[in-house]
Amino acid sequence: MVTRLRAAGCVFAEDEARLLLAAAREPAELDALVARRVAGWPLEQVLGRAEFCGLHIAVEPGVFVPRRRSEFLVRHAAAAAGAAPGPHPVVLDLCCGSGAIGAAVAAAVPGVELHAADVDPAAVRCARRNVAPAGGSVYEGDLYAPLPAGLRGRVDVLVVNAPYVPTAEVPFLPPEARDHEPLTALDGGADGLGVQRRVIAAAPRWLAPGGLLLVETSERQEPRTRAAVAAAGLTPRTATCEDLAATVVTGHGGGHGPGRPATRTRAPGAA
Repeated sequence: MVTRLRAAGCVFAEDEARLLLAAAREPAELDALVARRVAGWPLEQVLGRAEFCGLHIAVEPGVFVPRRRSEFLVRHAAAAAGAAPGPHPVVLDLCCGSGAIGAAVAAAVPGVELHAADVDPAAVRCARRNVAPAGGSVYEGDLYAPLPAGLRGRVDVLVVNAPYVPTAEVPFLPPEARDHEPLTALDGGADGLGVQRRVIAAAPRWLAPGGLLLVETSERQEPRTRAAVAAAGLTPRTATCEDLAATVVTGHGGGHGPGRPATRTRAPGAA
């Protein structure tokens, strides 16, 4: 098995073999799992789960696999949720994919009111499984369109991992992503930020007074993501992590708005 995996280009063939052995209940199932991996399926889709922020995240075939660099986004979103006023901060995971980010934030900050949305039906199915322990709600549709109207102006933490790969660069992605993950989770348009801009532009209408928007982006695209946040009337800040090659741009809503106390403040620890 290790020889087959190594010949297929699996760098950590021994580790993968152990995981596949543990997942299979009988030899025929093991053969099928190994065949999928050798054919280029992401290991997480073969196993049916991904390890993310210490959680086992259900991942079906054809669903975007959460990346380890997104743990940096979770870290900042959890800090923001923990600093929000009240016992049940409202967290919205937009373009949620498997729901890994929202599930991880909810695990780190018990008591959050968690909502998530994605346009892909398979992703929504996975997300509903993954956020169920937190009592989260998942909606299927384009960005904010499927969200309940009652969420408008209530979101304390809006966390977003929208696609940010430029269309022309999608063919150069690793085959595991290019051939086995949905294009809607990868292709961000001509400059990679088409979906991001739509999310950012509408974010102020959904954020609570003093709410925080957090967007994963790339180091190369950070100036344009930051400019979009500023154009939406939010105060932008950038956080980076060299170890994870991760970049997060945040946008602070500020203000107190109707129905909320003017003394409401946000701790700056989110970024």
